[in-house]
Amino acid sequence: MGFYVVIPARYASTRLPGKPLCEIAGKTMIQHVYERALESDAEKIIIATDDERIQKVAQGFGAEVCMTLGSHPSGTDRLAEVVELLACSDDQIIVNLQGDEPLMPASLINQTAGNLANHNDASVSTLCEPITDCAELFDWHCVKVAMDKNGYALYFSRSAIPWPGAEYTPASESLAPEADYFSHVGLYGYRTGFIKEYVTWAPCPHETVESLEQLRVLWHGHKIHVGITDLYPGLSIDTQEELAKLEVIMAKRQDSQ
Repeated sequence: MGFYVVIPARYASTRLPGKPLCEIAGKTMIQHVYERALESDAEKIIIATDDERIQKVAQGFGAEVCMTLGSHPSGTDRLAEVVELLACSDDQIIVNLQGDEPLMPASLINQTAGNLANHNDASVSTLCEPITDCAELFDWHCVKVAMDKNGYALYFSRSAIPWPGAEYTPASESLAPEADYFSHVGLYGYRTGFIKEYVTWAPCPHETVESLEQLRVLWHGHKIHVGITDLYPGLSIDTQEELAKLEVIMAKRQDSQ
């Protein structure tokens, strides 16, 4: 099974401008992300950007860069332009790796691609990890997912799903034992043909309310297969505070090598 990895990278991040070019442990963030993709089984890796500064840096460390329009509302829209520019076949599997996840294990990239290849009735594949404490379940920034018995997504939400009951709070010591709880890992696998269809749809009401793009897929009746992992996917970097945490982690890794 051959798959491509596309890494969307914007310079104009609202909360952390210039995020892809932030330096951590002697390398830019985008280089760390690219190196995680290199560790996977991807047969092609493309950095998709609308910024010449990112293009120059990425080409400097040997990456293939696809320059895209600056008007895309999301990384998926940028991805759609990339697959058109590359003239990919409709059955080509693409893994969308966010440009702010420099600790993402390569095995999770492979798992995402493999899940889609092994589930022909799914239009999208993604991953989740178990939630083990109430604080995470009630954290608005932690996206939750509920699946059916076959591992297909029923719904994604920033709220606690399934609802554990009013007696549970973020400070509760344990979760309700009647259900399993999972947080979404933001890796996506797509077939090229579906990406082209997806970007023709307007945002759906659930997507707008939750600010979760993947709900558009479910709204239109398509399936998302959700693989479960116990492997920590690492930090997604959106703020200066998260960047500082990442620098500490990277420094420890270097010291241990």
